[in-house]
Amino acid sequence: MKNKLFILGAVVVVLVIVGANALFTVHQTKQVIVLQFGEAKRVIKDPGLAIKIPVVQETVFYDNRVLDLDPPSFEVLLTDKKRIIIDAYARYQITDPLQFFRRVRTEATLRDRFGKIINSSLRRVIATVPLRDVLSERRDDIMSQIQREVAGPAESFGIKIVDVRIGRTELPTQTRQSVFSRMRTEREREARELRAEGGEEAQKIRARADLERTILIADAERQSQILRGEGEGGRNMILGEAYGRDPAFFDFYKSLAEYQRNLARGDTTIVLSPDSEFFRFFGSGGQSVPAAK
Repeated sequence: MKNKLFILGAVVVVLVIVGANALFTVHQTKQVIVLQFGEAKRVIKDPGLAIKIPVVQETVFYDNRVLDLDPPSFEVLLTDKKRIIIDAYARYQITDPLQFFRRVRTEATLRDRFGKIINSSLRRVIATVPLRDVLSERRDDIMSQIQREVAGPAESFGIKIVDVRIGRTELPTQTRQSVFSRMRTEREREARELRAEGGEEAQKIRARADLERTILIADAERQSQILRGEGEGGRNMILGEAYGRDPAFFDFYKSLAEYQRNLARGDTTIVLSPDSEFFRFFGSGGQSVPAAK
């Protein structure tokens, strides 16, 4: 009885082990190839529980999501004789796991082999464009052309290229220094031209301003001369009328103006004879005193 129980227990253990090896789970992010003695028997893409023959068959899992492929950077000579370092990357998806298994088996092998294809296509396409196109909006067109070129070879690897992009572009050290020196020279030339244009425009502005100033001053002086002449004429007319009305008062008024101009300052010293014509109105009552003869 004990032997039967032992045998039954052993059979149960064996069945459990066999069942555990026969059953496997396919995750929704995975796809599976079932191999038998190294030969592919079937491909499972639907998620869930699957069965295989224990010991005889084995499984290989591949990711069905979009994966990264980052080939090494390389240097390329452009059409304008400038050298740049290109660092590109690609996004791919395994669409035919059986073909993928037959061609490369592992993602590491794919990165090595297909990365060279991408770099070769990049080198061939980018070598036909100038630097300004690589650094401008035309970069998207260049990437689309490269993606179309590598789409055919990608199918032979059982993958689909989702996107190809240039991650980084930089100039080699020697070229970068040369370009920077050329850019500095160009900017200095533009600065000199702008300064020259600015100086020329400043001269024009100053010349216009001087001309306008001269015209304004001339007009102002002409107008002042006219006004001064009119004022002098009016003054003389008034003085003439006043003199004609009362010559004695006009003579007295002129003498007072002379006294004010000559005697108003306290530091004025005049040496004259008492009977000088200058003192003729110094008599009493403001009457003119005749000069002595």
